[in-house]
Amino acid sequence: MSRVLLPGLLFLACAGCQLPPEQVPLKPLPENGPPESYADLIGRARVQATSANEAFYINQWSDLEEAAKGLAQTAQYLSKATQVPARHKDILPVEAGDLGKQAEQLREAAKSQDVKLTTDILQRVNLKVRELRPED
Repeated sequence: MSRVLLPGLLFLACAGCQLPPEQVPLKPLPENGPPESYADLIGRARVQATSANEAFYINQWSDLEEAAKGLAQTAQYLSKATQVPARHKDILPVEAGDLGKQAEQLREAAKSQDVKLTTDILQRVNLKVRELRPED
């Protein structure tokens, strides 16, 4: 019995000690490609906002700048998105513009490594991404 129990416990201990999977990097948006769907772009913005939060938490300011840069690019593509939900259709250019401005402000705050300002902007960015989600 102990021959089976010991390897089984060893297996469980090793399985519990695995590192979480690393975040898969986002594929670059095509320069002159076809427009992306609204849901895909909002999903991308959510991943970028989460990445910005994580970088901020561990003081990786250059990673935070990159996340903000990517978020600004996503906001530009958002205004040309396809399959936009009805509740966002009329105000999407304004919402996308707001997200882009906030992303640029986040990038500047990251450059200056201003913790308080970065915290405030991250809160606004996350709220905006949440407001843009496709479902209610």
